[in-house]
Amino acid sequence: MTALRWSVVIPAFNEADRLPRYLDEVVGYFEGRGEPSEVIVVDDGSTDGTPEVVEARHHPSVRVLRLGRNSGKGAAVRAGMLAARGAFRLFTDADGATPIAELKRLEPALAAGADVAVGSRVLVDPAVSVAARPHRVAAGRVFNWLVARLGVRAVADSQCGFKAFTAAAAERLFGPLRTRGFGFDVELLLQARAAGYRIVEVPVNWADQPGSKVTVLRHGPGMVWQILQVRLRMGRAG
Repeated sequence: MTALRWSVVIPAFNEADRLPRYLDEVVGYFEGRGEPSEVIVVDDGSTDGTPEVVEARHHPSVRVLRLGRNSGKGAAVRAGMLAARGAFRLFTDADGATPIAELKRLEPALAAGADVAVGSRVLVDPAVSVAARPHRVAAGRVFNWLVARLGVRAVADSQCGFKAFTAAAAERLFGPLRTRGFGFDVELLLQARAAGYRIVEVPVNWADQPGSKVTVLRHGPGMVWQILQVRLRMGRAG
């Protein structure tokens, strides 16, 4: 079996409309690089035909992993990362808010010895553009401030859905991951710090997409509760 350099995990819940364009972009990007890779679309219990839409595109490098019922973004990313076979593993959002070509910004960090490379919408870089609605910017600042107070101080933007890992780091971090919802990134980063992994945050281009599944009022309180639970578990484990 040919060794895979990259695995790309895309969690998807009712993404039949937004995912196909981005999926084609991801596949085309890696075909252009001419290196062995795979794309794993994790269908998180969609009811809109998302897995069928993906399979209908007949991309040989793409496979669908079906969870059967809606389990949460954290559970979907975990399933994809543990099913992946690549030496390096990226998860990215189905809406394509971060273009797949931004991987070239994360790769140098991994090549230099980082275990985890985190895309950031917060770090300032004149070569990078971040287009977000004002209320999402404000909510993101409040959430990141709270996350810093709870222990993730080395990463300015914990919630950007564009993160890459070495295979060893992915297997160690995602195996015991317990946060099933949108707050899973914080558990990952806290566990990575506790394990002594080198985490590097890298500015990436990002553009807010219509149809976002995350809203401040609906998901914010739940994400905060998930983070508090992680801190309590880690405190007891310590």
